[in-house]
Amino acid sequence: MRKTKYAFILSAVMVLVSCCRNSDSDNQQNTNNKEKKMQTIHLTKSEFLAKVADYETSPNEWKYLGDRPAVIDFYASWCGPCKMIAPILEELAAEYGDSIYIYKIDTEKEQELSAAFGIRSIPTLLFVPMEGAPQLAQGAMPKNALKEAIDKVLLNK
Repeated sequence: MRKTKYAFILSAVMVLVSCCRNSDSDNQQNTNNKEKKMQTIHLTKSEFLAKVADYETSPNEWKYLGDRPAVIDFYASWCGPCKMIAPILEELAAEYGDSIYIYKIDTEKEQELSAAFGIRSIPTLLFVPMEGAPQLAQGAMPKNALKEAIDKVLLNK
């Protein structure tokens, strides 16, 4: 009787372990699918100089270095309005996918970069089209206003 009881328990444990393994692999697969969505990209000053604009080499001329338009969010981790638009920017990064970049620059960590662009209030968004000068917008904007700005200023829709 005991052997049967232990065999039953062992079988049950094996079934549970097997189910958990499948569940973990499903979760891993779901995570991999989510990773394929575009996300906001945090930039340091050196990354900004390489990917966006090298304002040190050409301080009097704006020359965008990217291969698609961009929105740059100058923010701080303690800023309430910045926290409000952060999830919206993540949603927009996923929605627009490969058609734009959405960069984030922490003004506390990148003070020199913030000063170079005269950032005095946060959040400040810099809309960078492929051609022409970038445009600044200050304050938290609702999602529909951000989409409208992206469509008109960056994608010419």
